[in-house]
This record gives sequence, structure tokens and C-alpha cells, in this order.
Amino acid sequence: MEKQKKIALINDLTGFGRCSTAVMAPIVSALKIQAVAVPTAILSAHTQFPTYYFDDYTDRMKDYIQTYKDLKLDFDAISTGFLGSEQQVDIVLDFIRHFKTDRNFVIVDPVMGDYGKLYRTYTKEMCEKMKELVHYADIITPNLTELCTLIDAPYPENGASIEELKEMCGKLAKRGPKHIVVTGIHFNQTQIANFIYNKGEDFQIVMVDRIGGDRSGTGDVIAAIIAGMYLNGHSLYESVKKAADYVSKCIRYCEENEVPSYWGLCFEMFMKDLTEEA
Repeated sequence: MEKQKKIALINDLTGFGRCSTAVMAPIVSALKIQAVAVPTAILSAHTQFPTYYFDDYTDRMKDYIQTYKDLKLDFDAISTGFLGSEQQVDIVLDFIRHFKTDRNFVIVDPVMGDYGKLYRTYTKEMCEKMKELVHYADIITPNLTELCTLIDAPYPENGASIEELKEMCGKLAKRGPKHIVVTGIHFNQTQIANFIYNKGEDFQIVMVDRIGGDRSGTGDVIAAIIAGMYLNGHSLYESVKKAADYVSKCIRYCEENEVPSYWGLCFEMFMKDLTEEA
């Protein structure tokens, strides 16, 4: 029997709101992969709620990670999500340098901003740090805002054409990533596009219906499915297609049941869809 795979999930841990490690761990587990958490912060609820408890884990991350080094663990994949400071990026860079081999891959979800605006924590210095992290990514899943930021390009307020996406992804690929998935592109009034760029190959596009508005944790669900499917030997296109279709099904359920957007995706309702693919 094949040895079970392990993936390191470097992200915050939020109790209520369905985002970050709280959604990624069960999703990769459904894909028969062991999830190993590396917390960057602990939150009772994510920051879109009117009240929440927040515990920054930065000062404890090195000691936490040292256990994994001492145990001589190995990982088949390393996934990074939201990082709140330059210090956290440095800790993650050290983690990757220690655990990265020619037999595993790193997937980076940059989580820097959306709709042409960066999150408050993203200073110019923090953006430069993220560009350093990009160098170690095999797969990166930016939205259009993050793609533009990482290559110092202006955000296209009226959207980007296929040729523009190819050109921008080509620039980012020169900085390290072999595979780029530009997620959540508002293609038109009724469709969302996910643009797949593979270095040295032709591009691919996965289209889904546009259902409702944005929902917390959607990017985490997409990144987890892509990481898990790809680790299980599926092509990147198959992985993105599965992620997009799965998220669409979850969003439709949420809309039909009037689930508040900041409560995240009801991904638990369709976990069987993932176990059948593993």
C-alpha cells in the first residue's frame, strides 16, 4: 500500500467563519492526505466579524516548527496562506528552505488584497517580502490584484484580456513559479474565470457560473483542493476544475439557504464529492 502523504498547512486557525486551516485541514483529509498545521495566528472568528479574539502566533512559530525539525519530518507538499508580517514571511522562508526537496512542491496563496486594493497589513516592505516568497513557489494562486502587485503592474479596472493575462503570468513565472492559477476573474456578468498558466505550455481556462457575491474562505477551499488533487497525481487543470466546480456547488447551497457571506462556504455538505476523487 502506498505511503500516506503529508502536507504542511501554514496559515491561521479560526474557530468560526470557515476559513484558513479550519477548512483546509478537513478538505485535504478528505483527499486522504495528512494535514499538519503550522499556525500563524489563532482567532475565535475571522476579522470580518464585528468582534473576535486574535492571538498573534509569530513569537511562538519558530519553537513550534523546531519540533518538526527535531522529529525529522518530511512533507509531500507545503502550503502557505495569509501571512501578517515580514517576520512571519521570514519564518516561512526558513521553513521552506529546510523542508523543500526535489520530491515535494510548494503552493503559495498570496492573500494580499482584492479588487485593486491591498489589505492594511501590506506595506511596500511587506509586498517586497512576498515577492521573495514567490521565488520558492511551484504553484501560486493569486487573484488579479495579487498578480498585478507581485509584478508591479497597474490593476486593470476594466479587466484583463487573455493576452494581458498571459503576459503578466509570464513575468511572474520568471520569478519562480512553474504553475500560476489566477483565480476569481470576473469574466462577464454571468461567469467567473480561472486562468491557468503552465511555464512552457499553452494556457487553460476553467469557467464557472457567477453565483452570489464573495464569501469568506473561498480562496482557502480552492487552494486546498488544488494542493490535494495535484498531490494525488491529478493534472493542474483537473485540480482547478474540481476546485471551481466544488466551490460553485457550495456557494449555490449557501445562497439557497441564505447563509451569511462571512460565515464562509458550507463545504461540509459535499465532502463525499472529494473522497470519491482521492
